[in-house]
Amino acid sequence: MVADTHLIRTDLCTAEIYIDVFNKRLRVDDIRGNIVEAIEKAEELVHVHQAEKLIVKGRHEQYEKLVEHGFQCEAVIDRYFLGSNLYFFCKYYTNERRTSNQWFQEDQIVKQVLAIEGQKQIISPADCQMKKCSYKDVDALASLYRKVFQIYPTPLNDPQYIKKTLDEGTIYYGFFSNGEIISAASAEVNSLYKNAELTDCATLPEHRKHGLMKFLLEKLEEELKSSGIYCVYSIARSLSFGMNAALHQLGYTYRGRLMNNCYIFDKLEDMNVWVKNLSKR
Repeated sequence: MVADTHLIRTDLCTAEIYIDVFNKRLRVDDIRGNIVEAIEKAEELVHVHQAEKLIVKGRHEQYEKLVEHGFQCEAVIDRYFLGSNLYFFCKYYTNERRTSNQWFQEDQIVKQVLAIEGQKQIISPADCQMKKCSYKDVDALASLYRKVFQIYPTPLNDPQYIKKTLDEGTIYYGFFSNGEIISAASAEVNSLYKNAELTDCATLPEHRKHGLMKFLLEKLEEELKSSGIYCVYSIARSLSFGMNAALHQLGYTYRGRLMNNCYIFDKLEDMNVWVKNLSKR
C-alpha cells in the first residue's frame, strides 16, 4: 500500500517517480533535464502498472511543455520549491478517473467556506491534554486512524508505518482524554525544499464539536516556524465542509482541486489544496 520510489536516469534527464499501486496513480517529482524524455519514461511506467492518473510536480518553466503533452494544471502550492511555486499537473488514462460526479457540490462547499468571516473563537475542553506524540504512541495513533477512516491513502492503521514516518521526520500532535488519543494531526516535512504538508487529520466523531483540529494545526505551525519552515499546505477532502472551513479560518488560501486523487474515507475522492505562508505578519 506504500508507494515505491523509482528513479529515472538517462543521458538527458533525471526524475523520481512514486508508484502508488493502491491509489492507481504515479507521481513525478524533481524532473531535471529533458522534460519530454522524463514524461515518456513516466508514461511507460503508467502502462506497466496500469495506473489511471499521472501527477507531475511541475515548475513554472515546465508549464508549456506539460500542457503540450496532455497535462492540465489542477492546483498550485505557492513557494514550495524554496520560494518558487509548484504546479500540480495531471493526466488521466480512463474516462472514469477523468470524471467527477461531485464537482458541482464541491464548488458549492468551497463557496460556502470562503464566505465564512474571521476565525471562530473556540475553547479547548478542560478534560483534554494536547501533546507531541512519540514512538510510544504509535499503537494509539494507529487505533485512532483505524476508527476514523474506513479507507486511507497510506497505511496509518499500521503502527510500524507510523513509526517509519516518525523516523523520517514527520511530527505528530494529539489530544488525549483519559489516556486515549481522540484527535491527531501531523506535519510531513520536506527537508530539501523546506516545506511541510499538514495531514493525517482525524478526530473521533463524538469529540468533533470542540474544534480540536484547529489547536493541533496551530501547534504544528508553531513548531515548523521554529525550524525555519514557512511554506505549509494541506490537502483536504473536497466533501468535508468542516476540514475546509477549519483551514480557511486558520488563514489558508484555496489553491485548486485534485480530481479523483486518492481513496480516502470510503471511496475515491477529489481533494482541495490549501496553502499558507507562515512568514507573513
